[in-house]
Amino acid sequence: MEARFKGSFISPTLLIFFFFFFFFQVAPFPVELSNVSSLRGELKGLFPSYDCPQCINRKEHGRISAARPDEKNIDILVTYTDANGAVRTRSINSKDLSTSWVWRYPSDEDGDHKKSSKEVEGKSQKPDKLEGTIDHSNGNKNQYGVVVEHKSASELHPIKLKRQRLRNERRERRTAELIEHDKEIENQIQDAAVERAKELDTTSKGKYNIWRKEYENPNSDSTLKLMRDQIIMARAYATIAKAKNEDSLYDSLINHSRESQLAIGEATSDSELQPSALDRAKDMGHVLAAAKDQLYDCMTLARKLRVMLQSAETGLNMLKKRSAFLIQLAAKTVPRPLHCLPLLLTTDFFIRRYEEREFPNKEKLEDPSLFHYAIFSDNVLATSVVVNSTILHAKEPEKHVFHIVTDKLNFPAMKMWFLVNPPAAATIHVENVDDFTWLNSTYCPVLRQLESARMIEYYFKAHQSNSLTSGTDNLKYRNPKYLSMLNHLRFYLPEVYPKLEKILFLDDDIVVQKDLTPLWSVNLQGMVNGAVETCKESFHRFDKYLNFSNPKISENFDPNACGWAFGMNVFDLKEWRRRNITGIYHYWQERNEDRTLWKLGTLPPGLITFYNLTHPLDRSWHVLGLGYDPALNKTEIQNGAVVHYNGNYKPWLDLAIAKYKAYWSRYVMFNNSYLQLCNIRE
Repeated sequence: MEARFKGSFISPTLLIFFFFFFFFQVAPFPVELSNVSSLRGELKGLFPSYDCPQCINRKEHGRISAARPDEKNIDILVTYTDANGAVRTRSINSKDLSTSWVWRYPSDEDGDHKKSSKEVEGKSQKPDKLEGTIDHSNGNKNQYGVVVEHKSASELHPIKLKRQRLRNERRERRTAELIEHDKEIENQIQDAAVERAKELDTTSKGKYNIWRKEYENPNSDSTLKLMRDQIIMARAYATIAKAKNEDSLYDSLINHSRESQLAIGEATSDSELQPSALDRAKDMGHVLAAAKDQLYDCMTLARKLRVMLQSAETGLNMLKKRSAFLIQLAAKTVPRPLHCLPLLLTTDFFIRRYEEREFPNKEKLEDPSLFHYAIFSDNVLATSVVVNSTILHAKEPEKHVFHIVTDKLNFPAMKMWFLVNPPAAATIHVENVDDFTWLNSTYCPVLRQLESARMIEYYFKAHQSNSLTSGTDNLKYRNPKYLSMLNHLRFYLPEVYPKLEKILFLDDDIVVQKDLTPLWSVNLQGMVNGAVETCKESFHRFDKYLNFSNPKISENFDPNACGWAFGMNVFDLKEWRRRNITGIYHYWQERNEDRTLWKLGTLPPGLITFYNLTHPLDRSWHVLGLGYDPALNKTEIQNGAVVHYNGNYKPWLDLAIAKYKAYWSRYVMFNNSYLQLCNIRE
């Protein structure tokens, strides 16, 4: 078998040697796995082989016949590199090679050899992808040197060139997409790590230290829990032993239970236990084991433990009621320092003849162009904080006028305080509620109801022994503030200040943190009351304060109407007089003499009186809950114009929530001589 092309002859032996030489000496050219099919097409017809003996001696013609006999074929071993970089081998038959491949070996004729060399130099271009070139022109030729050539890229068909270009573009585009995707994932991981680092709590140093004592024993209170469980079981077995007349076992269980309780003491973890606690637990274990051997009965023991559980729940409920009762009691009592302060002020008021002195700037008291405040309180210290905090943040304090009304008992102390400690530039006016002669039982339904036998029975002849067991409501609504006209005077503002057109009402348990002057410019849109609403979802709506089972309430009010807060309210007194708001209050107050529409207080009648007459203010003007809610948002408190200590935990009491007390105490004049004499400190 022999093959001839362009006048050259190749014997089978030489052909086999060429392919071994090609495989072991020449580096394999890279061929992509996706182009193997095209490789087969390209190589198709490359090696025209002939099994014709007559062709061997046809050197003089210089070329072999173009015809290709099909009697025998030659297998060609091809090496290539796949997409993963691995070297692969593949066998291709010579009949599958294209005519673009050329075989050559050194010819005996110099002319033919030179011609072949020139053709090799002209055609041995390095292909882009699939095509490869085998070049032996580097001086290492042997007598059987053979060169296999492929057409250059310029000689390929335009369709193939386009396909190659599209493949390259797709490959580059996919590479760019993968790189971009990797960058996005890396950025997401970095952002997540940053957020995780921000959330890490590092306030407690050593919190994650593996050398801390807790890591030596994961159950650091296991012994304490064991001893407490032993005491419970000992009490259960002791009851059963006593019922079965096992006196010695009963005494042993009781004694060990008492000793274990003494060993525990007030410990909250194993580290706080006494050194002998573990021995005590072992001794108790032996006693319980003996009791179990003698007395164990599943049903009896389960029944006893159930009884103990019910007894513990009953005791817990009783303790909760006692705690609530004591909190209510502490909230309505006056601490000794606060009781001392008005006594000292009252004494100096009469000794130094301050009753003959008057406050300056009386001409400002009825000037409607100024900013007027109404404060009704019997607490001298609390009222001073309200005034001080308001003046401190006022941009023009000389335009602010404070109308303070107190009761007869505290009038000298209140007046003495502001005469001795007048606020800078602001105007102060202190009045006694008992001087309002028009406020009597004939005109005011509340005073008339307080004189009734039913109300006297409710307030003064109620059995106090039942107050503890019946809950906190009875004690709460027996608070003396509900009997004071200072609490109901807010419904008579036009009568108290007949010359004013607008006034800002402030409770004595608030603190002002911003200038309140803009409140006088708020457009109430024809409403009488400007207040901050308190309803959030289903909380603090009308159905919480009013009895909607009564047809008088259900027919006139919406149970889902939003409630609002007393404590910082803007009242349009002109609109008040026009709508006769005080008459509306009297109407509903007279119908609640038996307390069936609402319980005592001023907020329920306020909701009724100003129903559909309240304009909602922005929530930042009035922040509530500092007197009962320890979980308020700190930023919201700091940004609030007025913070309100509504609830039992007033800032001047020991019950106060510690973290909120600073907002109030910063406006207390602790260096004042009266406060120092009464031992009022931070």
